[in-house]
Amino acid sequence: MSAELVLPAEDIVGESIVWDSRLARLVWVDIVGKRLQRMAPDGSDHEIWEAPDFVTSVGLRADGGAVVGLTRDVALWDFGGDFRNLAMPEPDVPDNRMNDGVVGPDGAFWVGTMQNNLNPDGTPKDMTRSSGAIYRITSDGAVSRLTERNIGLTNTLAWTSDDHFISADTMANQIHIYDYDRAAGTISNPRRFDAPIDRGLPDGSCMDDEGCLWNCRVVGGCCLARYAPDGSIDRVVELPCSWPTSCTFGGDNLDTLFVTSARFTMSDAHLAANRLEGGLFCLKPGVRGVPANRFG
Repeated sequence: MSAELVLPAEDIVGESIVWDSRLARLVWVDIVGKRLQRMAPDGSDHEIWEAPDFVTSVGLRADGGAVVGLTRDVALWDFGGDFRNLAMPEPDVPDNRMNDGVVGPDGAFWVGTMQNNLNPDGTPKDMTRSSGAIYRITSDGAVSRLTERNIGLTNTLAWTSDDHFISADTMANQIHIYDYDRAAGTISNPRRFDAPIDRGLPDGSCMDDEGCLWNCRVVGGCCLARYAPDGSIDRVVELPCSWPTSCTFGGDNLDTLFVTSARFTMSDAHLAANRLEGGLFCLKPGVRGVPANRFG
């Protein structure tokens, strides 16, 4: 099994990739590049929209538009229209920003936060605390905080078919599993999920139809790790990039795994010698994914 380059996107921080089955298109963001993108799975019909702010995540809406995480606001957006602010999860923590965001099985937008690690020009800013949390935002703009504000860098928001929720703290190099109360929209009883692996740090993830979690190993991990439902490592797939960031299953049969990547903080010398950094990749892992949820 080998990964192929679909698009030399040169994303600074490609993230939050999702498959739109209605249009047969991939949708994802470049956080630091302040852009949203949409593309056919073969790399054709690549569309790019500029955002007014760092755009940290994107999800699909039931009415055909998108729900978007910006630096501090969650907004509604119609692929080329204006950004209409819906909610601000943390008005009282001005030095935090949003990071990973995914529409949950309840139709709400679940989003994680972190201490802001970006200067206004997109250069890296030192992080000094673990002040992130996970929030749930409904279509009427109501915000619920689901965890304590003690997460370093929130990544991975995934749900299992047996009512568990999985999330990663990249800074702590840990993935946790929670009990998920679908009716109440709450999570509880966090505990360590992942068997340790000496390959980078955990970033974005997606589930397959066998109940396994595919996790991108960022910061030099150069791979995807597939975790079995018990948290053991089922397999490791090498990638031609050092910072894979987010993944989703797409294609007509949901049998192609697409992976975004980043170029953030890499030197000019490294990028000249590793020209695929920031690209979009695909592979056929022999399993299928599950359809994306829609907001609203």
